[in-house]
Amino acid sequence: QVHLVESGGGLVQPGGSLTLSCAASGFTFGDYHMGWLRQAPGKEREFVAAITWTGGFEYYGDSVEDRFTISRNDHASRSFLQMNNLKPEDTAVYYCAADQQISALRSGEGVDYWGQGIQVTVSS
Repeated sequence: QVHLVESGGGLVQPGGSLTLSCAASGFTFGDYHMGWLRQAPGKEREFVAAITWTGGFEYYGDSVEDRFTISRNDHASRSFLQMNNLKPEDTAVYYCAADQQISALRSGEGVDYWGQGIQVTVSS
């Protein structure tokens, strides 16, 4: 049974940092691209970041470029999202995702596996 479990979310002040972690099980982690998407209340789901199965390429949404960094540890079957200089508009539920097509992760459509989501709130 496939599981993607996010951790590391919470409340942080503007300008602060958080690192999200996604623990994967039930599938061959090294065969999958990993991604993060988010959804704020009343808004559409938004692509945040993705990393290829080799770790050789990274992709970022325009709103997080230069502030967020995605990484992966295949030995631990984990993906990470380091978020710096957080802004109130980063407040959302963040979802870990896995797929064998980068295009699916970037669009959020037809994604093979999803986590349950974790809340990130940026507020003073």
